[in-house]
Amino acid sequence: MKIAEQTTQSPALPSGVDAPTPGAQPSITPVNGTHVAAGVGVLATLLVAVLVVGAWHLTQGTSGVGFSELLRALTGDNTSVGGVQASEIFTGSRLPRLCAGAAVGLALGVAGSLLQSVTRNPLASPDTLAVTSGAYFALCIVAALGLSLSTLASSLVAFAGGLLAAGVVLALAGRSSGSATTRLILAGSAIAMALEAGSGIVLLLFKENTTGLFAWGSGSLAQLNLDAFLRSLPVMLIAFAVCLLLSRRLDVLSLGDENAMVLGIPVRSTRIFALLCAVVLTGVSVSLAGPIAFVGLGAPVLARLLSRKLTVLRRQLFLLPATGLIGALLILLADVVLRALLGAQGAASIPTGVPTAVLGGVLIIVLALRLPEASNSRNPLQVASKLRSRRRFIFALVLGVVLLILVTVIGLLSGSILLRLGDLALWLQDAAPTLIDRAFSERAPRTTAALCAGAALGLAGCLVQGTVRNPLAEPGILGITAGAGLGAAIVVTIFGGSRSLLVIFAVVAGLATFVAIAALAWRKGFSPERFVLIGIGAGYALSAVTTYLLLSINSWETPRIYTWLSGSTYGREFTDVIPVTVALVLALPIVLLMSRKLDLLAVDEDLPKVLGVATAPTRLIALAIAALLAALSVVAIGVVGFVGLIAPHLARSLVGSRHHRLVPVSILFGAFLVALADAVGRTVIAPAQIPAGLVVSLLGTPYFIWLLYRSRS
Repeated sequence: MKIAEQTTQSPALPSGVDAPTPGAQPSITPVNGTHVAAGVGVLATLLVAVLVVGAWHLTQGTSGVGFSELLRALTGDNTSVGGVQASEIFTGSRLPRLCAGAAVGLALGVAGSLLQSVTRNPLASPDTLAVTSGAYFALCIVAALGLSLSTLASSLVAFAGGLLAAGVVLALAGRSSGSATTRLILAGSAIAMALEAGSGIVLLLFKENTTGLFAWGSGSLAQLNLDAFLRSLPVMLIAFAVCLLLSRRLDVLSLGDENAMVLGIPVRSTRIFALLCAVVLTGVSVSLAGPIAFVGLGAPVLARLLSRKLTVLRRQLFLLPATGLIGALLILLADVVLRALLGAQGAASIPTGVPTAVLGGVLIIVLALRLPEASNSRNPLQVASKLRSRRRFIFALVLGVVLLILVTVIGLLSGSILLRLGDLALWLQDAAPTLIDRAFSERAPRTTAALCAGAALGLAGCLVQGTVRNPLAEPGILGITAGAGLGAAIVVTIFGGSRSLLVIFAVVAGLATFVAIAALAWRKGFSPERFVLIGIGAGYALSAVTTYLLLSINSWETPRIYTWLSGSTYGREFTDVIPVTVALVLALPIVLLMSRKLDLLAVDEDLPKVLGVATAPTRLIALAIAALLAALSVVAIGVVGFVGLIAPHLARSLVGSRHHRLVPVSILFGAFLVALADAVGRTVIAPAQIPAGLVVSLLGTPYFIWLLYRSRS
């Protein structure tokens, strides 16, 4: 392969990088005085902006100490406000918060820029590679064990967790072309979901040791003093220095691996060192202020947008510090704007990571809209899947029914008190003792809710995978359940949890999310990759708003609502299952009537048009049904992920891709998975319980990892 041919497939070359001519080696123009002057000017401007916002940041607080009092305290005239000296407020509260915000922004900005450079992926960041989730999970484990670690030790623990998560995500994403961006985000989202589920279980099981970690888990700049910042500073400075030493290598790496090797750059070691620096910086930031979301995505994106006008920022020597300063600016601006809008007292309970997560979700949507049109490729699982015999379909149906009966019995018998089949027989005859009757009366609606919600999610996942032609898509990843969860959270936190309002708000919010995602995805013609990425971005943003609502109520109520949103059947009654059951009964015949059209739609975009199938109405109807079912499943048991991914895959492996066979088997397997997760969650640590949604996430992640690994080529 010629070098010139390789470079035509590489990203845009940085300023100062000379494109090679055929037969010639690529080269990089040395940095001259003009470049240095321009770069220093840009960095100085960003630094001034950070200092201005930092000065504004110092004036905000709950004590009533303003800028004039702080200025007098710095000049020696130490005034007292409310019995507390201004100098104590400055050194004990405001300066530590400012330093933490600036340091975390710098660290995450540089980390995000490094990850985007080494992966050559504009959506790579500590969040999308699950680095922050891995670091937070590791720290939750330490807190649950009751260990008190120093700042440096906490950073090492966070580093280990983040590095492991990033390694898994990068290994699963592979190096395939075309869909690399979507694969990376899907892999990162799945691993992050599993790690967040693990963190959620730790928070629920060890409430005494992890008090306050839920709010801190969304990113909090609150500091007691400067000690944590000062201990983190040397580690960050060393990592920054290593990044600058790697800057020229990263410039050459942008030419492509083959060209970089021609120029003598050790590609593998450069990537490893850059990845290690990114994980170190992320680990330090998480140990200092918790996992503040998407600064590592937003800062590099804004820096690269600036580089279109300021070409000097295309050189890593200036791009890396610029992204760090932009990251600091983003965090400090988010903090001061939040406190300006809500007041210092009102914003005290809202983590800084909430507005940055909303910003990150919006950025993913914007970047998804800018994606080039993908080729009209076929669904890989649709093409690879063989036709299955009718006998195999009947076997799968019988297997599904048997598993459903088995898990129903297990769900009724398992819990804090293990019952027997004889007890079940007595209860069915209305002759059971009071204690046994009470146990079955509580478990029956819970098991029914799990079965019906799982069936709805299985059908919804089947429809989503076929219509967007992405075998790794499901309602949770597409943001539909996040929208429904937000609607339910609004009712629970604001209107007191009225059942009728819960159904209305969850359905309306879920459908509104679907309509918004679909409208954006169809702006330039339907693209499966664009639809998936917009859904992921919307899910991140809506989940952040849900977190805000949870943290705005009484902190003692947070675990209860968090448990419900994690997919718990606790306290369910038969009336709670009616909406999702009715929707499932009405949707099933409609989907079966559409099965032939769905088969064609799942192949590619051209074949159904050739055969006279109206693709847009068919896709809209199918996705609307999926959105409705996903929203009503949230009403029944809360937010549960992975079921819409796993159930259709299991069904497809047994009966093939024909929807008239795939749909009923997906429904059976979806019901089985959620009911099994509910039974396990109620039994494994009884009398304490683990929400079914968290159990499904933990059990579903290995299967999802296997799917990604199998399709990485």
